[in-house]
Amino acid sequence: MELPKVAVIGCGNWGKNLVRNFAHLGALAVVCDSDSKQLERLAQEFMGIRVTTSFDSVLEDKEVAAVVIATPSDTHFALAKKSLLAGKHVYVEKPLARDVNECEELDSIANQRNLVLMVGHLLLYHPAVNCLKEVIASGELGELLFVRSDRMNFNRFRSHWSVLWDLAPHDLSMMSYLLDCEAPEVTRVGGWDTQGDNLVDVAYLDVSFPVEKGNRIIPGQVRNSWIDPQKLVRLTVNGTKKTAVLNDTLFEDKLTLHSMTPEGRMIVETAPYPDLEPLHLECEHFLQCVSTGQRPRSDANNAYHVVKVLSDVEARLSARPRVQAGSRK
Repeated sequence: MELPKVAVIGCGNWGKNLVRNFAHLGALAVVCDSDSKQLERLAQEFMGIRVTTSFDSVLEDKEVAAVVIATPSDTHFALAKKSLLAGKHVYVEKPLARDVNECEELDSIANQRNLVLMVGHLLLYHPAVNCLKEVIASGELGELLFVRSDRMNFNRFRSHWSVLWDLAPHDLSMMSYLLDCEAPEVTRVGGWDTQGDNLVDVAYLDVSFPVEKGNRIIPGQVRNSWIDPQKLVRLTVNGTKKTAVLNDTLFEDKLTLHSMTPEGRMIVETAPYPDLEPLHLECEHFLQCVSTGQRPRSDANNAYHVVKVLSDVEARLSARPRVQAGSRK
């Protein structure tokens, strides 16, 4: 089957990784960005690709079947809508949009025109995450009791959105996927603006995951930070039999299963999974969806619930009295 040709819009810190993967898959036709110097470097690195600063020229290009958007999140909706209306399949980095109504509109346009709309929820394609999903489904952990995701680092490049819009889409999409929960609900939220610039840079969410299987609600928590000098990317899933820990800061043996013997001795097992790059698998999945017409694993519905939660959380945080860092009440 001949691979569909794609254009990558935006080749910054993350976009260049998409450029690399689609080029290696033999599907990259065009790269579009406002930075002409960056375009020149990419044209030299990936021989045969075309570069342009004109987004409209990409939409007019008949060779381009799909558009991959890796621009700032406040541009996602407008670029994705314009691409869909031009008849292009679309892959958008997370979040799909900043408003649930915009997510619904994009999904509606894609469905009406029989186009693929996929969101870059990378962890749904992570081999260790999918191995953990199989472990959960097998019952090896027992009945699930609690799930927590910690995602922390030191971010010098603060943008105009909070730490939650930056990091929590990964946590929420991954946890919902693992638990087969379409509509997580936030029960409590906390957030702090430690730099006094109106950007929440430390936050937590207490989340309920209604799970249809067993008619249960699994409690969980998301913790995000931009001010932690020690990077932490860790998911913990507690069960009645075993606890799974997925530590994505490790280079190998990221997924371990922990259990206690009757004598009180802790047993740690390593769960094997394929050593494949998640982004490569995600890009490959997008091309397959474009070729076959199947709905992506990380579709607009998955993105809708993530955006819905974050919009609700943002409204709650905005409504709270602002406390200056270091002040006392």
